[in-house]
Amino acid sequence: MPKNIDIQHSILIVSSSGQFDSIVKSSLKGFSTVENRKTGALARRAILERYFDVIVIDSPLPDETGEELAMDAAEKSNASILLVCPRDSFEEVLDRVTDSGILVVYKPFPRGRIDKAIRLLCASQTRIRELEMKIGALEDKMEELRIVSRAKITLIEKKNMSEDEAHRFIGKFAMDNGISRGRAASLILEDI
Repeated sequence: MPKNIDIQHSILIVSSSGQFDSIVKSSLKGFSTVENRKTGALARRAILERYFDVIVIDSPLPDETGEELAMDAAEKSNASILLVCPRDSFEEVLDRVTDSGILVVYKPFPRGRIDKAIRLLCASQTRIRELEMKIGALEDKMEELRIVSRAKITLIEKKNMSEDEAHRFIGKFAMDNGISRGRAASLILEDI
């Protein structure tokens, strides 16, 4: 059974059509933030002001085709982008924007297609968030290892300890003070 998507995603709908807005909003029940903009210029301003997980663009827009907006958003943000274009221009639009990671759907679309496309993009955003968290944890661990290594080298040079003695000293200091090895290494470096 598929897992439900995270409802904490923020979504920007760019469309001059109230009917399109209604169709998209009906598939977005429960999402934390749904904003609408009528033109490419207003959408660009909104993208600069805040982060959106998913951007849905109903092409053409009153002030541009929508392709430029989609490609700008793909280049300048980490948002997942859905571009909805007329059926007669679908293949050309698809060729131009696919390499930018933009999902394209033609209109008129079968019932439920927009919902499935948005669910796919939200699932992608959830995976990206999970990977970013893992990368952040690994970066923190690497920084801790660098600090501990620096403290070991300092203890070896200044206190004439062996590497094993320095390692044990940092570990004991951390345990005695109830702190992490990284914090212990930082305090040791400050004292030496």
